[in-house]
Amino acid sequence: MAPDIADTPHTAHTAHTVHAVEAAAVMGLLPTRPRVLALGEPTHGEDTLLDLRNELFRQLVEQEGYRTIAIESDCMRGLLVDDYVTYATADTDTVTLDEVMEHGFSHGWGASAANRELVRWMRAHNDGRPASERLRFAGVDGPLEITGAASPRQALTALHGYLAARVDADLLACTRETLDRLLGTDSRWTDPSAMTDPSRSVGRSAEARELRLLADDLVTLLDAQAPHLITATSRDDWERACLYGRTATGLLRYHHGMADTSPSRMTRLLTVRDQMMAHNLLAVAARGPALVHAHNSHLQRGKRRIRMWQGPAEWWSAGALLSTRLGEEYAYMVTALGTIRHQGVDTPPPDTVEGFLYALPQDRCLIDARRLATALGDPLPPPRVSPWFGYAPLDPAHLADSDGVVFVKDVS
Repeated sequence: MAPDIADTPHTAHTAHTVHAVEAAAVMGLLPTRPRVLALGEPTHGEDTLLDLRNELFRQLVEQEGYRTIAIESDCMRGLLVDDYVTYATADTDTVTLDEVMEHGFSHGWGASAANRELVRWMRAHNDGRPASERLRFAGVDGPLEITGAASPRQALTALHGYLAARVDADLLACTRETLDRLLGTDSRWTDPSAMTDPSRSVGRSAEARELRLLADDLVTLLDAQAPHLITATSRDDWERACLYGRTATGLLRYHHGMADTSPSRMTRLLTVRDQMMAHNLLAVAARGPALVHAHNSHLQRGKRRIRMWQGPAEWWSAGALLSTRLGEEYAYMVTALGTIRHQGVDTPPPDTVEGFLYALPQDRCLIDARRLATALGDPLPPPRVSPWFGYAPLDPAHLADSDGVVFVKDVS
């Protein structure tokens, strides 16, 4: 059983590690300001957690100079949100906040009042600032859902269109008509039955194989012509085209995995998704310090493990890939919680990490993760068991791989 906080020999040590959830306290846990500062969440769709994210990110933007806020949402849809908050659309008066929330988010995130407030605040923050100093928005997930993936049409044709308008036609790998013929109807790509029946996927058809080669050629041309293209348009436009290229190749790779019949099928699919997230975050970080919010499991430094209907899957998370590339320039705060009573998640057992933290007097606090692991002793407490599939308890084994723990006692 985990020691009671009132009488544990580590009480003073633990109390020393408990802070308010504020920007200054977060930065105090880190050796330097990271280029990517990640805040995880153990469940999706709870505005209590998103309101806390909004306040903390606002402080980090205003006090620490972070320039991008990225969330676990479709990277292509996120371009609409970025345009809205930075006034980059041709006529911003024709795009309403309602339209941005409806079309700029995936996974239903646009219905969240907290996400709406985030977008409203970002636009207000940018009011009166020069373009070079405006706060940016990014979706970093691929155009993927639990039941499948989008057609690569939007990303692939957008990349082709950007290149076709600015380089010699002889350099292009194909025409737009060729792409349209090979893509066929979008419903071929988005059939939800392909998630559980690989035979329904078109990802390994002759057309898909040819599209993968053409997409690779177009991305190579985009890179080779970068000096000309950035001069002819702008670095922002070229970077957006790079996003089209990453998304097109990632989606084609994902669809190829959808048609896989081997036991490693789900591992391959989950690997591709986290790779897409990591590559999008590296691109965001290349333009300046960035804040990111996503599920804890995407941001952790260790391997992810999950049991699917096809058996267990194990792969490196986006956070592990980022940490490998960025080192100390990547920092990760894991969020843990006590209760979500409206989902049947009641007071945590006292012999779990969450139970240990629930005994603290604070409703929400920030804890040094590594010192907490020391205070809990060896062996660490057992993992909490979730009664609801939508909530993933904190894995004590990952404490030492985190830079801090944000604990919320009750999600209302």
